[in-house]
Amino acid sequence: MPKTKLLIYQDEDGTAPLLEWLEDVPEKARAKCRVRLGRLAQLGHELRRPEADILRDGVYELRVGLGGINYRMLYFFHGNQAVLVTHGLTKEKRVPSKEIELALKRKRLFEADTVRHTHELE
Repeated sequence: MPKTKLLIYQDEDGTAPLLEWLEDVPEKARAKCRVRLGRLAQLGHELRRPEADILRDGVYELRVGLGGINYRMLYFFHGNQAVLVTHGLTKEKRVPSKEIELALKRKRLFEADTVRHTHELE
């Protein structure tokens, strides 16, 4: 399967919630999150548990665990060749519904204006 284009969601003000969240994640966990993002780009729809899982309504989670802490990055697929990662969170047992709703809101914004809501990686 061809490599999936990895996109990062960007808010109206130009900030990328995922990247801001990653800055606050401990270095070892951040490194594992980056590896997981690379695996998502490489495998796309083929990435499965324990690395990724579907939540609901087309929203998926990338799963990283380190030292008893669960880090999650929420994403959705845009067509067959791209995936947009909306944001990250630290969770205990379940991803809260409000986080899934936030990902769905960002999905709608992205689909309405893909250029405005795509962060350009340097």
